[in-house]
Amino acid sequence: MPDDRDNESALRVLAVGLGHMGISHAAAITRIDGFELVGICSRSVLSMEVPPALSSVDRFNDFDEALKGLKPDAVIISTYPDTHADFAIKAMRAGAHVFVEKPMARSVQEGEHMVAVAKETQRTLYIGYILRVHPSWRELIRRGKELGKPLVMRMNINQQSIGHSWTWHKNLMKSLPPLVDCGVHYIDVMCELTGAKPVRVHGIGARLTDEIAEDQYNYGQLQVAFDDGSIGWYEVGWGPMMSEVAYFVKDIVGPKGAVSITMSEQGDAANEGASTTASSDILNHVKTSALRIHHSALNPDNSLKHADEIIRMADEPDHDALCELEQRAFLGAIRTGAIDTPDLTAAVDSLRVVLAADESIRTRRHIDL
Repeated sequence: MPDDRDNESALRVLAVGLGHMGISHAAAITRIDGFELVGICSRSVLSMEVPPALSSVDRFNDFDEALKGLKPDAVIISTYPDTHADFAIKAMRAGAHVFVEKPMARSVQEGEHMVAVAKETQRTLYIGYILRVHPSWRELIRRGKELGKPLVMRMNINQQSIGHSWTWHKNLMKSLPPLVDCGVHYIDVMCELTGAKPVRVHGIGARLTDEIAEDQYNYGQLQVAFDDGSIGWYEVGWGPMMSEVAYFVKDIVGPKGAVSITMSEQGDAANEGASTTASSDILNHVKTSALRIHHSALNPDNSLKHADEIIRMADEPDHDALCELEQRAFLGAIRTGAIDTPDLTAAVDSLRVVLAADESIRTRRHIDL
């Protein structure tokens, strides 16, 4: 198989899946020297309206035909999770490097197979963990590591999804529950914060609507314990019944204090006929507004020794800019020949934890990892 990793000419890219993330990733490719978008693929692409930056490239409604016809150097996969492993493996075996949105697969076995094929074919496999390139989250994690051990990590992202967002979420839940789809991000963050091994997980979940399968749930919460004594919880709910009160909690607490994302996230009261909400707007999910740093040190009279610090994040990148940062990181990984990387191992590990939480919900017992 020809090796293009030392070839500095533009890499020809096929983008597969044109939903929220897929459009952003495909558009990002057009803004990066070193990439050339040569094709887009989705089941409805032949009839859909796409942004001007994507309008001149070849369109396909069948992945196998696109892969065979274009012979791309790289493939961006932003489809529903039930196709991630199949598409990624086909692309790597066809000689393409692969960027795949989270979660990388529906099972640990699928994820490990993807990694094995990447090693076998010597293709770069990059998983789309957007928080790994987010400057504000990098600062949150850096500050969190300064709080001592053990850590208590509190995180959620509830979405009062209505209109198009609810349709999208119901389609996603045909592949995976919200706890798995979104949870991989925050377990990945917890693992990086602690540098420790998850050892035990427990999950609870509830089916709050008849609009999803009888064996599916649209609200879930997990609690995870680490071998350094740190603990974390993550909560997620999708649907028109969800509350927008405290829907965005990102808190890290340690012996030396706490660091939190603070934002004006609580949406306005819902109006009759509304079809969008603040909590279900994907653009709000990567906003941080500010970090609040709290110090636990006390004076002799037990009053606080230091005032809280507020770090404003006014210049942070928006959602589309973050997708571009991810694609630049993907290009960098290809150019440096990154194959079996710690980030790839971490992606499989975070998937393992959220799938164990899903198993806990379904079996009503805690899972030792």
